[in-house]
Amino acid sequence: MQHVQKGFTLIELMIVVAIIGILAAVAVPAYQNYVLKARFSEVVNSVSGVKTGVELCVQDGRCFNGGAIVNVAFGAFGLIPAAPTGSTFLNGIAVDAAGNITATATAVQGLANETYILNPVADAQGKVTWTVSAASGCLTRAAGAIC
Repeated sequence: MQHVQKGFTLIELMIVVAIIGILAAVAVPAYQNYVLKARFSEVVNSVSGVKTGVELCVQDGRCFNGGAIVNVAFGAFGLIPAAPTGSTFLNGIAVDAAGNITATATAVQGLANETYILNPVADAQGKVTWTVSAASGCLTRAAGAIC
């Protein structure tokens, strides 16, 4: 009589477990970075009102002088909104007189006070183009950029 094998051998099960372990070792760090990006998106989105205010102030001419952005401040001329209050992931936002916006994350749930710095450049007609500064802490994380 022949003996018919039912089920898997121990070696086959160990191979499957090893494959699952390798896949998990690759997936977990990628997932953690994805979660940090999702948390940091609150910081990135919080600057949109300030960006719009700076653009309006420049186009209105009150914050634009000889091709340079000047006199930018929270609440300036009724065009730039007040600084947003902090929240779970947003520590605060600062804007300097040249319109550079710096948003800082809180140090919670994997975030470590990373900064998101936007630099405006206005052309002769007052059109503002934004660039993320290379000095932004969200770009220089060891595990990869989160902004």
